[in-house]
Amino acid sequence: MRKQHLAIAAISVLMCIAFSTPADATNVGKTATAVATTPSCDRDCLRGMIDQYLAALLRHEETGLPLAANVKFTENTTTLALGDGLWVGASEAPTFKIYGMDPVAGQAAIFCVMKEFNKPVIVTIRLRVQNRKITEIEQIVRRDPRPEDLPNLVTPRPGLLQIVPPTERTPREKMRSIANAYFDSIAKGNGSLAPFADDCVRHENGVQTTTVTTPPEKGPDGGPLSPAMSKLLALGCHDSMNTGGWTYISAIETRRPLIVDEDKGLVFAFPMFVHRGKVRSMKITGVPGVDALPISFGPINMQACAVFKIRSGKIHEIEAMGFLLPYGAKNGWE
Repeated sequence: MRKQHLAIAAISVLMCIAFSTPADATNVGKTATAVATTPSCDRDCLRGMIDQYLAALLRHEETGLPLAANVKFTENTTTLALGDGLWVGASEAPTFKIYGMDPVAGQAAIFCVMKEFNKPVIVTIRLRVQNRKITEIEQIVRRDPRPEDLPNLVTPRPGLLQIVPPTERTPREKMRSIANAYFDSIAKGNGSLAPFADDCVRHENGVQTTTVTTPPEKGPDGGPLSPAMSKLLALGCHDSMNTGGWTYISAIETRRPLIVDEDKGLVFAFPMFVHRGKVRSMKITGVPGVDALPISFGPINMQACAVFKIRSGKIHEIEAMGFLLPYGAKNGWE
């Protein structure tokens, strides 16, 4: 059963962190709209909150954290008592770290790799800060990264860490619109709907899933990589959207582009995939020698985090991770 679940996860990952129909944009506006007020916690303050939280996590003790009385904590969409989940076994500080700070929304996040019981885990942590108190804590923990995928999770790509020059920055609402355009490009199978840069590369759970020049030896199921999958992985961010390889994704409950870091050009989105399981074969177009790809798993959901790097109005890097859930699961923040 565990092997089957790992195969399901790998298939979803290698076929891209995909999203739903444009109808979800209505919910996004309600969920992600920020109140533009003078921030009570600036970039340095928000970075400090993340670092304080990580230090407390490794101490296995929340005492000393600036927590609001009504703080809410979820891990993998389940509401827990603070001190449970990753708090129990966190055993080594993050090495791979991508920070996102949004003083306007009063939110911050980190996409990282750390250790739990001395084993690597991929983690995204989101904090909401109001009046310098942490009011929301959301964790997504992927506990079964494949060893062969970890080399891409040692050092973040430089573009994800660099400050964007003022002349290349994109207004925050435009950045959110670009993130949604990425979702639309998948939902409609049209790469022209999103502003992909020519150098755009996507990683998911450590797997490079676009512009792959040297294909990995293993495929999603742990066996040899098929020639068909090898051809799909070789496509760029734009062209990969036009293949029809997304029809197995039924819907997205919300997209949640919650954090817009204007200085670094990053958007952190927290989408929920819904895979109904009805599609059993995907018709592939535009890829010579590949007519269809089978789908071997049934109903399942996936809570994900996708980080987009936007410079001069275009998507350059995408870093994503996800965690499998039972079909029909909610994100815990409705």
